[in-house]
Amino acid sequence: MTNTETIDAIVIGGGAAGLNGALMLARSRRSVTVIDSGSPRNAPADGIHGLLGHDGTPPADLLRTGRDEVQRYGGRIISGEVIGAVPADGAFAVTLAGGETLRARRLLVATGLRDVLPDVPGLARHWGHGVVHCPYCHGWEVRDEPIGVLAVGPASVHHALLFRQLSDDLVYFTRDTGLDEDTRTRFAARGIRIVDTPVAAIESTEDGEIAGIRLADGEFVPRAVVAVATSMQARVEGLAGLALPMEDLPNGMGRRIASGMAGTTAVPGVWVAGNATDLSAQVGASAAAGALAGAHLNADLVAADTDAALLAYRAEVLR
Repeated sequence: MTNTETIDAIVIGGGAAGLNGALMLARSRRSVTVIDSGSPRNAPADGIHGLLGHDGTPPADLLRTGRDEVQRYGGRIISGEVIGAVPADGAFAVTLAGGETLRARRLLVATGLRDVLPDVPGLARHWGHGVVHCPYCHGWEVRDEPIGVLAVGPASVHHALLFRQLSDDLVYFTRDTGLDEDTRTRFAARGIRIVDTPVAAIESTEDGEIAGIRLADGEFVPRAVVAVATSMQARVEGLAGLALPMEDLPNGMGRRIASGMAGTTAVPGVWVAGNATDLSAQVGASAAAGALAGAHLNADLVAADTDAALLAYRAEVLR
């Protein structure tokens, strides 16, 4: 089923970036629809942290408030999954899993990212609770706990030093990632124990909490928290038809949608905001990026509307 109406903008993704972008557009009296798959990255977290005025707010509560604000200004929210998006006769056609196709003059992609965890048995089941990745998002909540840091490439050295700020009891598991002597000395100076034996599994208590880390030689290292730097992959499922340029970040950090100022992309008429392009952005930064992209998208539409009005005006005067 194709909706023949062409609206001003479709926002793909209903997280902080997408909703704030939609809010800016709706407040500019633009017809805007947000398509939200309902699977935000921070869903497992108990609360948002580091966002002034909202510290500790459950993620679902913030999104609920954001949806209400967008709808208050006439924006539309659709729960659904995008399976296709392509340029179509000077606009864009976006197809949902249910078969409906929507048309819009411009697109804002705010699909977020997917965290890819290392393949360690028992790790994934604790993701977002006992297994954490960001010292700024979760660090205060795990302060003074016995923390184990699983190495995932060179960036994990910095990761370990950040978590050492939060706990005196830190063990770094190299997982076959080489550590030079200077780094080993720096860790020793900070009281960080280094374990070179391969990790076999993360083990749990009877209550379902993390008990510790089992090594390949059978040794068990008690830990209450495991910190791990994930590989972050922009979510682009269903967007292949837009041919958005992608970019790999160094040190295996992940893959993002390449963007310029205010979320512009190499595809005319398409903007991107939030974790889909800025893999390290927290909720506040993602929301701000969405607002900026929405404002620039609106300005682009204003210019297009003015050009069209000028052509019509000249045609009328010359008639």
